[in-house]
Amino acid sequence: MADIILVSACALIDPDNRILLAQRPQGKSLAGLWEFPGGKVEASETPEESLVRELNEELGIKTEIACLAPLTFASHAYETFHLLMPLFICRKFEGIPVPRENQTLKWVRPEKLRDFPMPPADEPLIPVLQDLLR
Repeated sequence: MADIILVSACALIDPDNRILLAQRPQGKSLAGLWEFPGGKVEASETPEESLVRELNEELGIKTEIACLAPLTFASHAYETFHLLMPLFICRKFEGIPVPRENQTLKWVRPEKLRDFPMPPADEPLIPVLQDLLR
């Protein structure tokens, strides 16, 4: 049985109802693919705590657990591990997202999400977001 990796992800939504995507940089697995910001949940963290930390580390923005609304989750079997990824919505945050880990950022309209190649675990999240933001 493969290890289960818990990763929190965020659909960060701006006032124009666009979603922030981050492109994985060269040198990382799945480089070049677009994903929702977030990261691995550490042993001492809840998924929400992890996301607050990751958004600050990766994007330089601040938010609070109360500003994260759980939406759905992904469960995907990769070759060497199984990914479990809760997806949260966040509309309230402080600061302007800037790439702090060599990633490229792009604000995307919900109907354009399929124009960006994503990791297999992220793809099933697209219709849920599109339905929510119609």
